[in-house]
Amino acid sequence: MGVDVNEFQKKSEKPMDGNKLLMNLGEIPEFPLNSIETFRETFANSKKLMTYYSCALLEVETKFKVLNQQFSLEQEHNPIETIKTRVKSIESIIEKLRRKNLPLEVESVEKYLTDVAGIRIICPFLNDIYLLADCFLKQDDVTLIEKKDYIQNPKPNGYRSLHLIIEIPIFLQDEKRLMKVEVQLRTIAMDFWASLEHRMRYKKNLCEELSQMLSAELKDCAEASASLDRRMGKIKDTIEDHMEEEHS
Repeated sequence: MGVDVNEFQKKSEKPMDGNKLLMNLGEIPEFPLNSIETFRETFANSKKLMTYYSCALLEVETKFKVLNQQFSLEQEHNPIETIKTRVKSIESIIEKLRRKNLPLEVESVEKYLTDVAGIRIICPFLNDIYLLADCFLKQDDVTLIEKKDYIQNPKPNGYRSLHLIIEIPIFLQDEKRLMKVEVQLRTIAMDFWASLEHRMRYKKNLCEELSQMLSAELKDCAEASASLDRRMGKIKDTIEDHMEEEHS
């Protein structure tokens, strides 16, 4: 199957009404209203940094596309089902700086935030995740900064995914810049579960009792999803072993 490339955005990253955002964040003592307005104007006028993040995503996306083509040619298997990319909106960046208690300055974005540029790799099978991650990290222009394996160590709510924070060079007209990109690798089942969990998390009108009940149900669904991934992987391995025996 070919690779479908599109954008992924959390609900919190959807454009908000500018005045509403400024009022909400302006209530926080660390970020006075005039500081937020200044930051927004400076950031909007400084398009270079966001362009650099977009370029870094193109570099990473191309690397995964090449790997997918190679495995398709040599092993008749596409380890990538879908690729999704996104660059955080200004609103999300402001919120992230606020939560991390960081200075509301453009310099803070590149220096402290590691997930402004994000790419999500959706794989058919669990083994594909580690195969792709291993091949990707072996490339000499990819530097691993941080790795969080939420597959081997799921979050308390049941979330599973492999997260890599990497640094990659982009080559401009007269300079080379190192840019950080967050890479998420997950199976189709993990992505389906995460999408539903995300929707529930942003439902603000749920009562506490119902919210707890749904959280417990989602945790059970996460366990079922993980079991499904393991079973589908075993079926795939059985088929491949049978085919090898026939050709031997």
